Amino acid sequence: MQAPAAAERNKGPILAVLREYAGPGAHAEPGGLRVSTPGRCAGFGSACSGCWWGGCAGRAGNAPAGVDVEFGACSIAAYTEAMRVPNVLPPILLDVSQGWETWGGTQPATLDLLVSINMMHIAELRCTEGLFKGAGVLLKPGGVLFTYG
Repeated sequence: MQAPAAAERNKGPILAVLREYAGPGAHAEPGGLRVSTPGRCAGFGSACSGCWWGGCAGRAGNAPAGVDVEFGACSIAAYTEAMRVPNVLPPILLDVSQGWETWGGTQPATLDLLVSINMMHIAELRCTEGLFKGAGVLLKPGGVLFTYG
C-alpha cells in the first residue's frame, strides 16, 4: 500500500505524542477531517491497540465540488481491513463546518481524544471554529484535541 512521503516522515513523531493520550480503553477519533491519509488511521489503531479509533473523511467548508469524499472513507476501511486492525471503527463522513450533531452520531462527552491532521492550514476559518466547538462538546472532561498541520 502506498503512503505519501510526508505522512511517512511525520508518522513517528505524531504517534509518540498520541501514545501519551491514547491509553487502554480510550476512544479516539483520528483523521485529518479533510486530507488525512487512510494509512494514518489504520497505523494509529495498530500502534495504539489498547483503544478504539474511528476514522473521518469529508469535506471542510468549500472543498471543490468534484472531490469524492466517499473515496476517503472507503480508503480508510480498505487500509484497516488490509492491515487487520480490529480496533478501528467504520469511518464516518463529515463536514467540520457543520455542527457536531452531524458528525456521525458521536455523542457529547464520549471522546478521550480528537485528532485533526492537515486541516486547519488549508480550510476556511469556519472549519477550524467548527472543530473547536465540536471538540468542546464531544470530548470528555480532561479530553484532548490534538492538531497537527
